[in-house]
Amino acid sequence: MKIESLLENKSYILENMPKGFYTSSKSLGIKDATLDFTVILSAKPANAAAMFTQSRFCGAPIPIGKKNVANGKLQCFAINSKTANVATGDEGIKNVIEIIDLIAMELNIFPEDILPSSTGVIGHQLPMNKIREGIKNLKGNMAEGGLEKSAEAIMTTDTYPKLKLCKIGNATLVGIAKGSGMIEPNMATMLAYFVTDAEIPSNTLQTILKEAVNQSFNMVSVDTDTSTSDTVAIMANGLAGNVDLQEFKDSLTAMSIDLAKEIARDGEGATKLLEVTVDGASSFLQAKKIGKSIVNSPLVKTAVFGKDPNWGRIAMAIGKCEDEVDVDPEKISIYFGNTLIYKEKPINDDNLIKIQNYLENPEIKIRVSLGLGTQEATVWGCDLSYDYVRINGEYTT
Repeated sequence: MKIESLLENKSYILENMPKGFYTSSKSLGIKDATLDFTVILSAKPANAAAMFTQSRFCGAPIPIGKKNVANGKLQCFAINSKTANVATGDEGIKNVIEIIDLIAMELNIFPEDILPSSTGVIGHQLPMNKIREGIKNLKGNMAEGGLEKSAEAIMTTDTYPKLKLCKIGNATLVGIAKGSGMIEPNMATMLAYFVTDAEIPSNTLQTILKEAVNQSFNMVSVDTDTSTSDTVAIMANGLAGNVDLQEFKDSLTAMSIDLAKEIARDGEGATKLLEVTVDGASSFLQAKKIGKSIVNSPLVKTAVFGKDPNWGRIAMAIGKCEDEVDVDPEKISIYFGNTLIYKEKPINDDNLIKIQNYLENPEIKIRVSLGLGTQEATVWGCDLSYDYVRINGEYTT
């Protein structure tokens, strides 16, 4: 399969959108003059699946979204950025219900077929007067395609929109995502939406989505903080007919991995994408836990930012893992790229120079072989720069 990126092949993407999807993206002035509201509509009710944050302090749209997608059907995604509608009490819930009711009336669809999402600053009520005004005449503003604008409208501190497209037989799959900070998924991701004109049964779609998420968005971390609003959802309206299910599954997984890596690459203040593979593990869980420990370590992240070949921080991150993680230091090997730096004991100090040179690259790969079994996991993250502190220190202003 070939996955096209908005940043690399915009004209191809604009010419190859899936059939039967319409969008409207607007700037309602929620925080500034950038796009902050988008509606993605299927021409007919679509088979659907979704996963949501496990945060116990979730946003007001989350329980409503869970309820609406429970029957495996949706027709519309409605997303605002800049304000998260989290910690807003009963008023926040009432506002979500009003928004989907207004959209449903405008588009002549059922409110229970709408999945709502919000992302942005926590603890602020939605500016309902601006949103009500933005929903007026929404039907007249809908246009076929336009998902590149939707990818822009869901951004908060992202530095660029994230959109991927691929063909599966006669069908097309498109994915958009946002995420830059408060990222340590524990089920799904920041915000990610997929639409396809393939015919996929709802129960199959849920199974495929869960497997794709567990190999992609659940394997990325920027700062260890699970969002209150994480959502990943997919609509399949079937207008292009049946496709090979294995090919669709492989395409959705590959696209999810690509989007997860883009989120890590665009982490707040990030200058480098960090990929950590742990192999030779006794279980996938063990490999994932050690990989996340490495990619989440502030000391590892700052060493990568500062181009410091301090491989001892990798050893530290392995050693601090607890519970089901049991390792034998005498069996462990540590690599930066293809350069071996530790195997039972430190390897040749000349390799430190090789690692320091390697750390000049924009993508850094670290591999740890545990020597305990055959399982492995790959996780993605980013370095920790001065700008991460600046961006988050100024977030609400």
